Amino acid sequence: MQEEPPTTWRAILQRRVPYVARLTDADRSELFGKMQVFLAEKHFEGCGGLELTDEIKVTIAAQACILLLHRESEFYPGLDSILVYPHAYVAPVRQRRPDGTVFEGVQARLGESWVRGVVVLSWDDVVGGAADVNDGHNVVFHEFAHQLDNESGYGDGAPALPRRSMYVAWARVLSDEYAQLRDAIHLQRPTVLDPYGATNPAEFFAVATEAFFEKPGPLKQLHPELYGQLQQFYAQDPAALG
Repeated sequence: MQEEPPTTWRAILQRRVPYVARLTDADRSELFGKMQVFLAEKHFEGCGGLELTDEIKVTIAAQACILLLHRESEFYPGLDSILVYPHAYVAPVRQRRPDGTVFEGVQARLGESWVRGVVVLSWDDVVGGAADVNDGHNVVFHEFAHQLDNESGYGDGAPALPRRSMYVAWARVLSDEYAQLRDAIHLQRPTVLDPYGATNPAEFFAVATEAFFEKPGPLKQLHPELYGQLQQFYAQDPAALG
């Protein structure tokens, strides 16, 4: 029997998270149950003058919990708080460039995932990322993929996999695909993956997660091995949802 969500959730999800409509009844039921646990466990905080509402929390929780469907896992055990700004926000940044020089300054951000304890999101970009389920850009999927990556102890693009036997194939496939993306960017070739994934292996995994859920058909066609690894990890087959 399908578990019914609180009455207000249905309207919020219909308006803000159209991806949920793609799910089977069984998956929606599982999602609602995971959302209830997630919302009970995690602390939300409005920043920059944003007043938190149930709409904000439910919209974020739904997308975060989509990544957990079918998986025997804890609910982002390293995460305590979700900070939500009304718009893109400015954060200090220190980056080492390829030539060895170091850039220090500020950078506008849509979201970020800290190694321990915190995810930061821009509400405008949460809404925009969820609105188009086919564009391959979803800031919640991206930042919560980083949280999954960090569960292994390192944010290196190799999350804790369900079985030890998966690690060899995961390392080979994702390393090869990461190199191919870097080559494609260098040669200015179009890619199904966001070029930001060429930044480092951790960003590659987060970007690949966005594509897996939002561009599953093209990803499966053009990068079948990568799709297969993500399908095993997430225990889902978005390309089959239509």
